[in-house]
This record gives sequence, C-alpha cells and structure tokens, in this order.
Amino acid sequence: MKTINPDWIAAIQKIVNPCPYFKLQTMSIKDIGYGSSRLEIELKKDHLQPFGVVHGGVFASLIDAAGFWAVFSQADPEVGMTTVELKLNYLAPAVEGKLVGIGSCIKLGRSLGLGEARVESESGRLLAHGTTTLMVQPDLKLDNQIGFPAKYLAGLS
Repeated sequence: MKTINPDWIAAIQKIVNPCPYFKLQTMSIKDIGYGSSRLEIELKKDHLQPFGVVHGGVFASLIDAAGFWAVFSQADPEVGMTTVELKLNYLAPAVEGKLVGIGSCIKLGRSLGLGEARVESESGRLLAHGTTTLMVQPDLKLDNQIGFPAKYLAGLS
C-alpha cells in the first residue's frame, strides 16, 4: 500500500477547503489516507429544510465528497476525476452539531472508480450511507496544482 505524503494532503486542504462550494456547505477535508478520507460539515441553520432537519442534499454532498477523496487518493497524480453516479440511503435525521463523512475506495480501475461513504453524527450514530461512481479524466486538473508536492512518499509503498 502506498503512503500519502502529508505535504500533499496539506496542499489539497489549502485548495479545496476554501473553495466556494465547500465554504457554502461549511465542509472541510480533515484527513486523506490511501483509499480513505474523513470530511466534516459544521451544521448551521442554513442547512435545514422547512421541516427543521438537515436537507438531504447536505448528506449527498458529504457522501459524494468523502467517496471522491477516498478514490482520488489512489489515482495516478496526473489525472482528475468527476462523479458520474451517486446513490445513497438516508437513515436518520440531523438537526445540529457536526456531520462526519468517512469515505473508502472500493475499487479503482483505468476509467472508473467506486467509492463509498458513511455519514455519522459526532457521537458516531449512522445517519446516511452511499456510493459514488467516478470517471477518471486524464485532462482534468485542480486549480493551482502547479508545484504541488509529490502525492506519495517515496520508498514506503
């Protein structure tokens, strides 16, 4: 198994966490490992739908992102990815606190990847589960990716 370079993780967090959509959702990448990810959303009243519980789209965003970063962690450094399918089950509502998205890579091939994610409350209660299918795109790059540190630590894979 390859070891993710902590400097690469920090560079990803520096670009992704302040991006407009992550800021809108109060979402942030907390950790990325080889085939795993952990993201969080700090819930606000803006996340609630008219019945007073967190909107399903917030759960969907967290499942998509957690699954994405888990799969992307195993991809070649030169490629990008985009979601082509998302499936999820809502298992319990949330009203306040923090949502924790825990992603894992199920499989990564040459053109498609499959990730899964759990959304839990701060106390570990399972709130949602889903999968995301990702298409590998050789020409898709992150903004400001020039001069990025190496993705994997040399000699430890």
